[in-house]
Formats: sequence, C-alpha cells, structure tokens
Amino acid sequence: MTDLDDWRVPGAPVARVAPSPVLSEAISQASAGLDALLAVAPSSLGDEDVARLLDFATTCVDRSTGAVAAAIGEADRRRLGDQIGARHTGQWWARRSLLTRPEANRLTWLGRRLSEEVYSPVHTALGGGGVHVDQAWVIVKAVDAIPAEHQDLKPRAVEHLLVAAKDHDAKALKILGRRILDAVAPEVGEAAEAKALADEEAAAARKVSLTLRDLPDGTTTGRFSLPTAGAGEMLRKQLMAIAAPKHRAADPEPGETPDRDERPLHARLGWAFIEWIERYAADRLPTSGGVSATVVVTMSLGTLMGGLAAASLDTGGRISAGQARRLACEAGIIPAVLGGKSEVLDLGRTRRFHSKAQRIAIAHRDGGCTAEGCDLPPAACHVHHDQPWSKGGPTDTDTGRLLCHRHHRVIHDERYETTHLPHGKVSFHRRT
Repeated sequence: MTDLDDWRVPGAPVARVAPSPVLSEAISQASAGLDALLAVAPSSLGDEDVARLLDFATTCVDRSTGAVAAAIGEADRRRLGDQIGARHTGQWWARRSLLTRPEANRLTWLGRRLSEEVYSPVHTALGGGGVHVDQAWVIVKAVDAIPAEHQDLKPRAVEHLLVAAKDHDAKALKILGRRILDAVAPEVGEAAEAKALADEEAAAARKVSLTLRDLPDGTTTGRFSLPTAGAGEMLRKQLMAIAAPKHRAADPEPGETPDRDERPLHARLGWAFIEWIERYAADRLPTSGGVSATVVVTMSLGTLMGGLAAASLDTGGRISAGQARRLACEAGIIPAVLGGKSEVLDLGRTRRFHSKAQRIAIAHRDGGCTAEGCDLPPAACHVHHDQPWSKGGPTDTDTGRLLCHRHHRVIHDERYETTHLPHGKVSFHRRT
C-alpha cells in the first residue's frame, strides 16, 4: 500500500484509471508550443512584435487560468482532498502544487463557482480569452450579490457584464456590477440598490474606529476604519491633493523640466498626512462639525428634496439618498443637483487659468487623466487647454481636459502625435 493510500479516508475506494492518451497528447503539444514561444527573445523583436507577444502572453495567462478553474472545480466536486484527509480542496492543492494556501483557496473558490451552470458563460469566456481573470472575479461577485428574491435575473446579469467586459477593465466593471439590477431590471434595481447601500453604510458605521500606538523608535503607528463613501474618499482626495507634485506652470515652456518628487507614493502620502494635521486651523477645531474635502455629489432634485434614488460621487462611488442629503448640508460638499441652478462656468477669454468651479466641473466630467489607459485621479492632474490659450483658445470646460503630469508633458512634446478619441480620451504615438 502506498503513502497516498495510508491517507485515504477509511472506506473510500481505491480508483485506478489508466492515463488519458488525449490529455497526454494535449499536454505535450501545449508544452512544445510554450517552449517555442519562450525561445523567442523579446530583445530581438521590433516594437510591434513585442506588443503582439505581450498581447498573446496575456491571453495565454487568462486561458490557462480557465483550464486551472475547470480542473480545480472538478477536483473539488470529486473531493480529491479526501485522499490525504485534507480539510478542503484548497489545502490538498496547496500541498500538491506548493502554492500558498490563500492563493490555492482563492482559485479553488473561483473554480467552484465557475463550475455552476449560471457562470458557465463566464467560464467559457475565460477559457477562450474573452475576459481577464480579475474581470471574471468581478462578474461572479457582482452576480452573487443579487438578492435572493431576484435569483432569476442572474443569467441576464452575467450576459450583460460579459458584454460590458469588452470595453471596461475590472475596476470599471466592478462599479457597473454594483448597479447591475438597474441595467437588467430597472423596475427593481433602484429599490434593491437603496437597501443595499443603506445596509452597507450601517455596517460601515458600526466598524468605525481609530487606534494609535507610540513606538520606542519615536514613531506613532495605528490603524483605522472609516466608511468608504464619505469620510474615506474625502481623506484620500485631501491627501492626494497635498501629495501631488507642485507644478511651476500649467503649460511648461519648451525644454523646461519641472521639479519631480522621486519619493514613492506611500511616503508622499505619509508626509501629506502630517501636513494635513499640522496645517489644520486650530480655531476651527472646537466648532467644526463638518468635513473639509471637496467631493462632488451628483443627485436629482427629487433626491435632494426627499426621494429614494441613490446619488453618485465623483470618485465613482454610490451613496444612499439619506447620506447624500446629509453631505449636501456640509460646507465641504459640492452638490451637483441635476435640474437645479449651476454656477456659470464659461469664462471665455477673461482669464488664462481655469477657475476652481471649472476645475471641479472638469474633474467631475473626466474622472481623472484623459490619456487612454491612465488611471491617475483628478487630484494628480493639470487642466490642459485643447486649444492653446496663447493661440486664442478660450478658458472654458468644453476645451479643457484633465491630464496627469507626464501626459501633460507628452501632449506638448512635438515628438508625439496626439489623437482625440470619440469617447473623450486622447492617445499618443511617437512620430517616426
């Protein structure tokens, strides 16, 4: 009897099945193809071929993960971990593969879920390279979150998110997934979202805490928990604004090299937090009952007046109607009320630099750097004139766009050609 049989659950049959020649041939061909691919040195390729290799390798990772999900899902169904008395399939696989247990458990969970009939289209898309692994995770979790009384809507939700995955990365897809019922069943989506947001905010409020501890080395460490919608996003925006590089000019002169802060982001945010604490007005502490971040809350006039529809934050988050009305009363919140009056934003040629109101409106519209593929937030961006002010361009929201420090330099660099894309983004290509 082998060591494996010694671990077998008492009474379990000993299965002896000959190796599949079909699987053996498939593994042999896949290994040969991978060896051939790895034999190609990227340093010997042109730019287009390096990009093509990267695209193909990325697809291979997703498709191979689809195969992993199929295999581990079947292993879990057969309870192969029972062979060694493992508590669960993830433990068995971690021991077999030398993956860490968290990673093995994570992929086992995904494989188990993708083996369910409702997620079969997601499994097929992952195996075919139609979605990335992180997109598959987002779709499964978003559909799982659909309330029990609306389980019949899950197939439609899966179909909708798979279509959306063709144009949205996992981060954007997660935002869409949180409102999936609005897309597939508007008649029930608003009420379901209102309840989910209220429950989430109540749970977050119960977890609010802050602890500080002085260490012997002269530093203070701690941990805190804040509601993401509201205080968490406000703190992040404040610190990002303070940590953003100080730019000497909105439009750098040719050949000018602006000062750069080479410290990693976590260090800059740490010092930004110190600056935030030290510069906070002491005379405001006894009477300040509000918040000081500039967060734009978009809501309908009906919501402001007492409706139930959820409101949107310019950071991409969603909050309940009650939370929106409370924040609209605070001095640091700018409510963008649809259907109400708004400040005049088009200043034409009266000034070169965009006003605070214009910058807020542009940040609300663009959501961050408008260079295709860049995800830096508004706090780390400049406002760029699409029509240069020096050549007669106006200072207004229609011709202004957000660009991060690097892409603002690129758009002024004559070595690059700028393409304005239909969805408001810009892309750059080095001239040959």
